[in-house]
Amino acid sequence: MVDYNRSGVPLIEIVFEPDMRSAEEVIACLEKLRLIIRYLGASDCKLQEGSMRADVNLSVREAGAAELGTRTEMKNLNSFRSIARAIENERNRQIGLIESGRAVTLETRRWDEGKGASYPMRSKEDARDYRYFPDPDLVPVYIDDSFLEEIRARQPEFRTEKIKRYQAQYDIPDYDIEVITESRHTAELFEAAVALGSRPKKVSNWLMGETLRLLKEQGLDPEDIRFSPENLVKLISLTDRGVINSTVAKEVFEAMFAEDVDPEKYVEERELKMVSDGDALRKAVEEAIAANPKSVQDYRGGKDRAIGYLVGQVMKAMKGKANPAGVDALLKELL
Repeated sequence: MVDYNRSGVPLIEIVFEPDMRSAEEVIACLEKLRLIIRYLGASDCKLQEGSMRADVNLSVREAGAAELGTRTEMKNLNSFRSIARAIENERNRQIGLIESGRAVTLETRRWDEGKGASYPMRSKEDARDYRYFPDPDLVPVYIDDSFLEEIRARQPEFRTEKIKRYQAQYDIPDYDIEVITESRHTAELFEAAVALGSRPKKVSNWLMGETLRLLKEQGLDPEDIRFSPENLVKLISLTDRGVINSTVAKEVFEAMFAEDVDPEKYVEERELKMVSDGDALRKAVEEAIAANPKSVQDYRGGKDRAIGYLVGQVMKAMKGKANPAGVDALLKELL
């Protein structure tokens, strides 16, 4: 008693005119389309999960010819890589047929990504194969102009407009803007954090650095980001005020990325604040110098990199709760 034809999942099919001339144009078009649909919130457009697919209809013609050649169709390609490879392969296949004096058959083909080749599935030599006829069960749907205007009014600010606004409003490089606006979710996170008082460049650094790193490592999309702008602002404030160093900040961020923990509470509960006791730091530095005469000798002999080992020993003794720059400066002063 249940119709599982589409399982209640809406389907939008968009058909383009045959005005693309290369795989690069097709991929650029699909990337822009995916971005628009994601900004609209209509779909996550994850090709690998089937929420966006592409059918490739392709034909070739001799240079200067007015008429398009016979086309073929490859169904349900589920990655941009497959689409690009299928286009190049089918283009070469059709050219090879024509140059050898054979005809291209109007047909549907299946693309095999593993073998990098396509195979015929069924012929479409007769229009009756498409079974064009009115469906008596479809109810006519009438949409008036006022409804369309209402929908248009609800559209978000798209990426092109957002980029222009960012260039005028925020003092960050164009490269940062390109990366941040690639996802509507990331852009909204950025704007919210800046609105809460963080400097734009500080926010973009965290989004482009640690955030993208963890997304890539865990195979996630920007839409999967769970931490709030409020907690990102708190973390930036903790580092700016020197409450925690950069190493600890990365540890806190990883916890925040995983579970959206409150950075201030996390630092307090785990006693991660930097040591402000100058005597304790000086004692740790003196002990590191006394315990590592070889590194001291190397540094005094002109090997500047030797001090890096000493900094590491001090940080270890301080359980990471010291400012590396301050440790470096104190080591140089005492040496």
